[in-house]
Parts: sequence; C-alpha cells; structure tokens
Amino acid sequence: MNRRHAVDREWLRLAVDLARLSPPVETAYAVGAIIVDRRDQELARGYSRETDPRVHAEESALAKVAGTGVDLTGATVYSSLEPCSIRGSRSRPCAELIIVAGIARVVLALREPPVFVDCHGVELLEAAGVEVVEIPDLADRVRATNARVLGLE
Repeated sequence: MNRRHAVDREWLRLAVDLARLSPPVETAYAVGAIIVDRRDQELARGYSRETDPRVHAEESALAKVAGTGVDLTGATVYSSLEPCSIRGSRSRPCAELIIVAGIARVVLALREPPVFVDCHGVELLEAAGVEVVEIPDLADRVRATNARVLGLE
C-alpha cells in the first residue's frame, strides 16, 4: 500500500466513523465528511443532520470553512458516501458545492445506493475535473451504519 493510499484510507475511516453521529432517520443516509488541505491537515468535518434535519455531511463541513478565507485549492473531501447530485431540500447538491468550492479530490467508500434517487455525484465531480477515489473495502461499514435505510435490518 503506497503512502497516499494509506493516508486516504485513514481519513476515510474517520469519516465513516463520524457518520455514526448522524441522528438516525429512515428517510436519509447517515454520512460523515472531513475536509483536509493539501498538506493533510484537517480543515473541517461534518455529518448528516448535524445542524438541522436537512443538512448533509459535506454541506456541513463546507459551511464551517465558508467565509474564513481558507484556500480549498488542492483540498480533499473524505465522504463515507458518494456526494449527492440531486437534492430536494436545498438548491445545490453536495457534488456541486464541492466543485464550486474548488476541492481537488473526493475520496469515498460507497456510491449512493438507489434507495431515494439515482445519484450521479461521481460523474458530476469527474466531469468538472475533480479526482474521485473509491476505497470499497470500507463500504461494508457504511452499509452497517445505514442498515435500516438499506433494508438490511
């Protein structure tokens, strides 16, 4: 395992664990997200429903750095689940928020299962030039956290 993969895996593991803080609901996933700068220093973290019942993990983390002057060029978002591409409760989906913020990379464990919507977050990110890395060996932990939503209980 090369150094970059080991670092990515560790940050993603932390994001997957962070998802467990999400208040459980049957109508949305529990997701954790951490933003790390190009020097692998944490900038912010967030989880689903952290500040209100409709906030997504990536949205929560990005809100914490918004307006602070922090340069997100070259930053990475570690998200337990694929950033959303369709959003009913807000005007901008998380994939778009990531693109607009200038994030260079997204590392995720699991693509969003088609329980609620047909998500194309990875495709949107890649089309905008964002590097997407999947680490699927952590996907079972994401599924376990979201067992009720996925009908696995």
